[in-house]
Amino acid sequence: MAGRGSGPDFVEALARGLDVLGCFDAEHRTMSLSEVAATAGLARPTARRLLLTLQELGYVRSGDGGYALTPKVLGLGMGYVSALGLWDIARPHLEALVRRTGESSSMAQLDGSDIVYVARVSVPKIIALRVEIGTRFPAAQTSQGKVLLAGLTRDQLLDVLSQPSRSGLPPYIGRTHDQLLEELAQVRARGWALADEELAPGVRSVAVPVRDGHGVVQAAMNVTVHAAETTTERLLEEHLPRLLRTAGDISAEWALWQTRPHSEVVMDESAG
Repeated sequence: MAGRGSGPDFVEALARGLDVLGCFDAEHRTMSLSEVAATAGLARPTARRLLLTLQELGYVRSGDGGYALTPKVLGLGMGYVSALGLWDIARPHLEALVRRTGESSSMAQLDGSDIVYVARVSVPKIIALRVEIGTRFPAAQTSQGKVLLAGLTRDQLLDVLSQPSRSGLPPYIGRTHDQLLEELAQVRARGWALADEELAPGVRSVAVPVRDGHGVVQAAMNVTVHAAETTTERLLEEHLPRLLRTAGDISAEWALWQTRPHSEVVMDESAG
């Protein structure tokens, strides 16, 4: 995983440290030194030094079962979300939408050819996939991803689609490249996207864009249902209108937040 940089200022040690943090996920909450070294593609002594450094910094803890992340890691991602101002604005709207629909709702942004979840309010239902803040899925297989891809220019879209997914999921073979481009054109025209058991059996969702103050699509939010419980017709007829209204409210509030006056107070240390 390490060694990807080619620029003169690339810091290999930092890249390797981030690779070590990236080894942990929902299926690998605790890992041994050997497992971390193998997953990150590092020699055991290098992996050990990196883990001990991360432990001293408070991002990793060690125990009898191996190494595990600490809650401090959340600060790395939440700082990004907080800086957007999006989560504080979206949260009450997401919660209200979930109360009205009785279904889970999430918000995601595009990262390469994947989506990454940045906000989520869930209901306790059995579903085929575990989703948390930071979860990564191939964009083309999700309703949120289709919305985000449809918001790109053609050149941006082709560039994104040429990048391999980092989600760890196998490539989707149910649709050709041309069929995807045609579907994204439809998504762009109608303003919403559907994913019907494309990501996993039993998972059906509809998504709409969240726009910034310039009208640019910066995020997508969805309603996810279990296919055996909720038909496509009900998803589109009942939940989609509520989702559209909620996304519109969030977009409007976010646009206002982005235009807020901002100033910095510089303290004169020589005073007083």
